[in-house]
Amino acid sequence: MSIDRQNRREFLGKVALGIAGASAGLAAPEYLAAAAGEMPYRTLGRSGEKVSIVGLGGYHLGMPKEEAEAIRIIRTAIDNGINFMDNCWDYHDGVSEQRMGKALRDGYRQKVFLMTKTDGQVKDAWNSQLEDSLRRLQTDTLDLVQFHEVVRMGDPDRIFGPNGAFEAAVAARQAGKIRYIGFTGHQDPDIHVKMLNTAFKNNITFDAVQFPLNPFDPHYKSFEKKVLPVLVEHAIGVLGMKPMGNGNLLKSKVVTPIECLHYAMSLPTSVVITGCDTMEILNQALDAARTFKPLTEQERASLLARTAQAAADGQFEPFKSTNSYNGTDFHPEWLG
Repeated sequence: MSIDRQNRREFLGKVALGIAGASAGLAAPEYLAAAAGEMPYRTLGRSGEKVSIVGLGGYHLGMPKEEAEAIRIIRTAIDNGINFMDNCWDYHDGVSEQRMGKALRDGYRQKVFLMTKTDGQVKDAWNSQLEDSLRRLQTDTLDLVQFHEVVRMGDPDRIFGPNGAFEAAVAARQAGKIRYIGFTGHQDPDIHVKMLNTAFKNNITFDAVQFPLNPFDPHYKSFEKKVLPVLVEHAIGVLGMKPMGNGNLLKSKVVTPIECLHYAMSLPTSVVITGCDTMEILNQALDAARTFKPLTEQERASLLARTAQAAADGQFEPFKSTNSYNGTDFHPEWLG
């Protein structure tokens, strides 16, 4: 081994150990499983709700050409213990919600914790989108509704401001249309911190927050470092998403799907949401859940050392390094 290669390996090892130290004390929570090889469940923050360690992402359910295939994926997931359903008002112009609504007929609705997201940041837009989602999902009550794509520094002020969507969400909760309130975003952890602090200033603590968690995140605009500790401190449900960065992380050739899923599960996540547009990918997620054991510190440090160089500039996390994933940037009318 050359001196340069050895120095590089030692440097990456120190980087990984430093990141691991920064996350010390944020170990995976206790989880409940009936037996080895079955679906583990965790508690969603302070809500007391029990949710599967893996959640079914809504966006990818709009991708199969045949609606019947999407419905088969949803029902197979539920039959195998996945009870957390993710969705959004704008996914595939409502097709993802429509497909999920049909899949949740015949008693399946009662088996799941159903979440969707709304883009509206003012009352009228938010209320209109909520009614669309309730109709498409064929339900009277949503378990969790989240403000979607909080990706601009001005978004928290607008949501909590005069005529803001937060007031509409509280009214909907009082009316029994929703049970819990959260928010999502993927652009910058500082925006998440502002959203949380804006809520705290209004004497509000969100029930859940969704953001990217994966083995590349600690190296670039890290949600794990800046947002996760706040949620743990306040017992807010942690919804990890983009464990494989919508497949981008796998293009680096330095991680496998199971490694990415197990990394996110090893953090204090309530649920790790992953997109499944085929039965093969669903079975991969089920296998990851059934075989999960929290990473040791040594395993975590080794994985972070391996990802350090590829993750450094955000090229494999374009949802952070570009605005290409910001649907509301391209459709500002959705915000209201």
